[in-house]
Amino acid sequence: MTTDPARPFGRVLTAMITPLAEDGSIDLAGAQQLAAHLVDRGGSDGLVVFGTTGESPTISDAEQHAVLEAVLDAVGDRATVLAGVGTNDTAHSIEKARSAERLGVDGLLVVTPYYNNPPQAGLLRHFTSIADSTDLPVMLYDIPPRSVVPIEVETLVRAAEHPRIVAVKDAKADMGAIAWTLARTDLAYYSGEDMLTLPILALGGVGVVSVVSHVVGPRLAEMIAAVESGDLVTARSINQSLLPVYTGIFRTQGVILTKAALNELGLPAGPVRPPLVDATPEQIAQLRTDLAAGGVQL
Repeated sequence: MTTDPARPFGRVLTAMITPLAEDGSIDLAGAQQLAAHLVDRGGSDGLVVFGTTGESPTISDAEQHAVLEAVLDAVGDRATVLAGVGTNDTAHSIEKARSAERLGVDGLLVVTPYYNNPPQAGLLRHFTSIADSTDLPVMLYDIPPRSVVPIEVETLVRAAEHPRIVAVKDAKADMGAIAWTLARTDLAYYSGEDMLTLPILALGGVGVVSVVSHVVGPRLAEMIAAVESGDLVTARSINQSLLPVYTGIFRTQGVILTKAALNELGLPAGPVRPPLVDATPEQIAQLRTDLAAGGVQL
């Protein structure tokens, strides 16, 4: 749990995969085991449950409720747990937000509505309506590669006026926009793209919502600590050592190769759900090579 208002959800938050059994059903015991591993040995002080990496589009509301409950039971006393509740339907997102609040999560991740292609006024109304619906702090998720629509700086400035919109997970990769938003708001910025964590930290970011933290969380925590202490030489060295890991995990959809890595390590993961497909033997062989170059042995 974090009490630092400058980084309201912690430093290293893992965008947790959703463990599945071989038949594709939810593995609740596996979710608890993985959550405990990530928090107790994996360097994570927070978990984001049902972001993109959690395969949220193909997991029902009832299943999401069950997994959130299980994860909170496993680590809710010693880590920040955020629920991904954003959809492209404002009313449905509010329903999910209220359900997550009743379970006892620490915050909400709200992605830009996808497919609808809303104007900026629609984004602002969507975000503030969800923030109005609970008493929980909100992290916005800005990811134009999936949502098409970016959250413009002026929209972020307006959104930041809401007392419960406190953070952004940035996967927009627009460093100028990040710098301007940090200059004009008190929003806490979290990198949402592992390869860009170091430059976002250098601009004033406070942490990362990471996929690669499934396998290198402690090293990400070291990199963030180095930046905070002003030791950019060490931070750059750690970042360079992690480049093969970033590249390896994201040669295809991050969840596919993250699950492959966890399965190889004997941790709960299982298959992905369609329309995603599991890693091929050739992809797993390449992943072994990539991760080994980054200091991770599968």
